[in-house]
Amino acid sequence: MSLTPNSYLKKVLDRETFATDDPVLVDLRKRRDEVRDLLVAHFSESDPSIRWAGSLAKSTTVRTSYDGDITCYFPHEDEPEKTLEDLYNEVETILKDDYIVERKPSALRIRDKSTDNYYVDLHLDVVPGRFTNADEGDVFLHRTTGDKTRLKTNLLVHIEHVKKSGVRSAIRLAKVWNVRHGVGAKTFVLELLVIKLLAEKTNENLEDQLLHFWTELRDSPADLTIEDPANPSGNDLTPILDECRASLSAVAATTLANIEAIGWTSVFGEVEDDDDGGGSGKTSKSAALGSTVAAVSRPTKPWAE
Repeated sequence: MSLTPNSYLKKVLDRETFATDDPVLVDLRKRRDEVRDLLVAHFSESDPSIRWAGSLAKSTTVRTSYDGDITCYFPHEDEPEKTLEDLYNEVETILKDDYIVERKPSALRIRDKSTDNYYVDLHLDVVPGRFTNADEGDVFLHRTTGDKTRLKTNLLVHIEHVKKSGVRSAIRLAKVWNVRHGVGAKTFVLELLVIKLLAEKTNENLEDQLLHFWTELRDSPADLTIEDPANPSGNDLTPILDECRASLSAVAATTLANIEAIGWTSVFGEVEDDDDGGGSGKTSKSAALGSTVAAVSRPTKPWAE
């Protein structure tokens, strides 16, 4: 017996879900603690707020594309003579003693330099910033690119926006689709698009949600808009949406055509079918195609969250 589309999609989610004691998460936590200890030791007088961000904080982690972003936010009143750029550079200097550090628009990507392979991805970005006031909600981040030298945002608003969206499962599947098919959309953009386009579809099943999402991407790419829930008037997200607008539409069109002609395994690959009486352990219209849709290597995630 073959799986229904919704049963298949739920199994894809099961395949993409980490157990709480999964070695990958254990290693991420270990790395996070190491980074936190370095920062706390150096900035002991400042007492920065250090916490998870990214997919781990939003409960949208998938095996195909996961991250363990860490924020390092300094108090508003702390050392006012230090600029945001000073803090960014100082955090970079601290991390360079133990890691290879890559400068990103508002974050510092770290890689392991304790092994012979300097390109081992630790899936960790460190995001320095300073709270805008004593409430410790909004923060300013240093920008290394673009016209603005700083970005105002709010991590808690982002987390709540995703957690209360009612479409986290669709977000997780969209993230897998984004990586497997080389769409190239930044995670933040993808999350906001899924939430906006499915705002009226939260009670529908996963199959209908994803089909609607891809149909909107295919048919109305020029009409797509998103805004930063933490700073809608201050942060213009149009440029980063424009970077992937054409790709989103083109890959969505191919995805919908392949589902119609071949089946859902053309999108997410094979899964175990517990109800398969034939003992094949698979579900697909085309096992050959499904098995060749390989997940690409994990790209580093430009920090925009």
